[in-house]
Amino acid sequence: MDLLHLIVDFVLHIDVHLQELFTTYGLWVYGILFLIIFSETGFVVTPFLPGDSLLFAAGALVATTQGVPNAMNIHSLVLLLLSAAVLGNILNYTIGHFFGDKLFTNPKSKVFRKDHLDKTHAFFEKHGGKTIIITRFLPIIRTFAPFVAGMGAMTYKRFMVFNFIGGATWVFSFAYAGYWFGELEFVKKNFTMLMMGIIVISLLPMFIQAIRLKLASTPH
Repeated sequence: MDLLHLIVDFVLHIDVHLQELFTTYGLWVYGILFLIIFSETGFVVTPFLPGDSLLFAAGALVATTQGVPNAMNIHSLVLLLLSAAVLGNILNYTIGHFFGDKLFTNPKSKVFRKDHLDKTHAFFEKHGGKTIIITRFLPIIRTFAPFVAGMGAMTYKRFMVFNFIGGATWVFSFAYAGYWFGELEFVKKNFTMLMMGIIVISLLPMFIQAIRLKLASTPH
């Protein structure tokens, strides 16, 4: 419960926490951000880590710390986080390729949840290769998409094309949006609400799909 509270607090007040990390560790914050994005995309067990909100907040951090000693560079940040997103997906694909079937043998597992796997399979059936791009903007399923691709849904060469396109679209859009708008007074005053909005909008397609499936399975 303490871990959950810590994660929720970090996500909702991510601007404050990133500022504290920058103040404490300086440019080492690059490495911290890399590890978070790499872990969120690279391990099936860490879909709870911030993704969209972290990218936006990281871009905003760069904008609000210009002029201070050892200021961060937005283009260096974007290239670093793009590398983290792409490499994370490659690791996830590899784990899915070699260990995918073995990890989901226990239907009662709370870590390797079969329902998340099934939802991601459904995305592949509906959208094909574009799933790797689309799910970049969908929390939780984003973490499972490369895993399922590695289990046989896609060849490695084809996966890499969609992996790079999806990673670039995801990182560029959120990080640069944070950089361009993060310094606005309105955004600063309502940052927590904005983070909640990003999370809700990101999760909305999943809720809509779940409702549709529920209605479709209900006898008329």
